Amino acid sequence: MKAIIYNGPHDVSVQNVPDARIEKATDVLVRITTTNICGSDLHMYEGRTSFETGRILGHENMGEVIEVGAAVDRVKVGDMVCLPFNIGCGFCENCERGLTGYCLTVNPGSAGGAYGFAEMGPYEGGQAELLRVPYGDFNCLVLPEDAKEKEDDYVMLSDILPTGWHATELSGLLPGESIAIYGAGPVGLMAAHAAMIKGASQVFVVDSHPDRLALAAKLGATPINTSETQAVDQILNLTHGKGTDRGCECVGYQCCDKHGHEANHETMNNLVATTKPTGGIGVVGVFVPQDPNAASDLAKEGKMAFDFGSFWFKGQQIRTGQANVKAYNRRLAELIHHDRAKPSHIISHSLKLSEGPEAYKQFDARADGWTKVVLKPSA
Repeated sequence: MKAIIYNGPHDVSVQNVPDARIEKATDVLVRITTTNICGSDLHMYEGRTSFETGRILGHENMGEVIEVGAAVDRVKVGDMVCLPFNIGCGFCENCERGLTGYCLTVNPGSAGGAYGFAEMGPYEGGQAELLRVPYGDFNCLVLPEDAKEKEDDYVMLSDILPTGWHATELSGLLPGESIAIYGAGPVGLMAAHAAMIKGASQVFVVDSHPDRLALAAKLGATPINTSETQAVDQILNLTHGKGTDRGCECVGYQCCDKHGHEANHETMNNLVATTKPTGGIGVVGVFVPQDPNAASDLAKEGKMAFDFGSFWFKGQQIRTGQANVKAYNRRLAELIHHDRAKPSHIISHSLKLSEGPEAYKQFDARADGWTKVVLKPSA
């Protein structure tokens, strides 16, 4: 099969590799019809993780079931399925509690596994023609009859729509409350979409890229361009000096200051400043325990200069971590099915798998207009 292989920093290529196959009786084999490039793929693409060369990238995957293992009961050949990026067993303590992003079975010695991701187990990614899905009955979301018609929407259930939704959940957002979302990448835009669906009174999206902010505005949010204004001052002005009820961090450890220099504390400290006393902050941007290539010694150790004094004095709360996709994906699929959610609005490019390496280059450069890339391996 053809697949996108990581060769080293800023170097991926489409190569012929052995076909994915059923390895255990609980596996499902999927022919990938759509797979996305995620912002968190860029951490690996840039060489900022321990991701091994020779591995297949891709954790946002959807396709058609072409084979099932002997122990698979529910999922059938021919089903169109979307795969949560995090792999769960379904029977460990955390999976039973709905915390499938922290499965204790699939990545021994750690909590949580994923397709094609650093430190998340040996599972190959889905930027390929075929994908092996472990514990297929548990991990496959079988989609409604309009799966092919709305494929570009349903594929977002693999990660960015549940993750954006999760950001608002972590923040504690309630109908009628205001929220500031830092980052207008795909996850930040999905957090804004989720906030609008949930009935937020004001939704601010903070970023420095006009093309991404334009999409935020189309979703009904108020864009805040950090290249033109101080985000903290602008949000305080627009909330009569009070700040927002809630905030979301959707950037992660490679966030930058106003000069474009990496400063992993920038968004977190701004969130403390723009969130009301006793407000909630949800953090879904990726932060890592070690970042050897970071600019500062503190960041190299996965630490930051966090304004804990203001955070404590304001009585705020922070909740963090990756989304437990299965906690949300079935209900979010219903929103798509009934035209209440349309995550495909943010797609800028739909390309062949062979165009993947160039897409990585453009997306990593934050090239104008490259907001969300979907790849079609069967095209």
